[in-house]
Amino acid sequence: MKINNKVYINYFDSISCAGNDSEELFQSICNKKNTITLDSTFIENRTVAIGKIQNSKSLNELLLERCNKLLTVNKLNDFSNTLLVIGSSVGGMNETEKLFFQNKNYKQINPKKHPVDAISYFLKQRYKFYDDISFSTACTSSANALGYAKEVITKGIYENVLVIGIDSLSYTTVCGFSALSVLSSKPCTPFDKNREGMNVAEGFGILLLQNKKLEKSIELCGVGYSSDAHHMTQPHPEGLGAKKAMENALLDGKLNINDISYINAHGTGTSANDFSELNAIKSLFTDNKPKVSSTKSITGHTLGAAGAIEAIISCMVLQKQIIIPNKDLKNIEIEDINYCFEATPSKVKYVLSNSFAFGGNNTSLIFGLVK
Repeated sequence: MKINNKVYINYFDSISCAGNDSEELFQSICNKKNTITLDSTFIENRTVAIGKIQNSKSLNELLLERCNKLLTVNKLNDFSNTLLVIGSSVGGMNETEKLFFQNKNYKQINPKKHPVDAISYFLKQRYKFYDDISFSTACTSSANALGYAKEVITKGIYENVLVIGIDSLSYTTVCGFSALSVLSSKPCTPFDKNREGMNVAEGFGILLLQNKKLEKSIELCGVGYSSDAHHMTQPHPEGLGAKKAMENALLDGKLNINDISYINAHGTGTSANDFSELNAIKSLFTDNKPKVSSTKSITGHTLGAAGAIEAIISCMVLQKQIIIPNKDLKNIEIEDINYCFEATPSKVKYVLSNSFAFGGNNTSLIFGLVK
């Protein structure tokens, strides 16, 4: 039996340094709001710019509130017929770090609250899900979670999938990126020749994907994967893997390059990523040149949560028909890219969103208006 269900995003919610919800997030991006803060607590004798949520509650507490809100808004009794798919690179590391630094002893740490599936473990104490799975593929984690959700709905395995991309700030990740010499001491400036590096950030994005179409549904049309395996931490400089992922997403969605109106770039603000991704876009989009921007100068890089948060941003671009700008892009290094500098009302049918990670792990997602 051939099953080929379409996949619809029927609800989304988020929290990040750029906003307490998705509407505030989108307005912060359109208005190029200053949301990145300076911090000297993570790295000794150094101040770095990070994306920290301004809220006294923990990320887990906020996550519970938003899951309860999802049930209420969608008039659901529970998640018993829903697959939970988590995308995270940090998992429960932040909570176990707190215990370790407090007691200087690992014996107080619950091993179930540390690994990447600590998020699903936490949620399953409060809700009943049909099943769950967790993805940890660094900065493509929640993009891959969305790709998996599309696959199981398309094949008729599940009707409802809850995707959560989430990562908190931890010493391990901040200090790890510092060791790679890619952290910036100011808000990052993707694609600018005076870039200094990236901003590690925290946040989550929640998306409910279903096989039924609602009034305000956005379709997840295409998913493309690739692995260029060029280097452990750096992408291929010509963007071969990035290009292949975008090509595969177009193929999966039965679309061509002329259909894409806007590209939400991975755009971390590091030289390696910027050169690779822009070279890939230039190489693929030779005729039609869609608008391009990175939102990480406002959201920071939320690591495993980035794919989900930027999927939500892409959905809002489609719903509001506004293409969003780059912030503080003043000295362009690579030409022949159709950069967006101001929030621009425009006819948008399809949005492509990129997520790239260590090891040449690349994922591209395409979102579209429902026909």
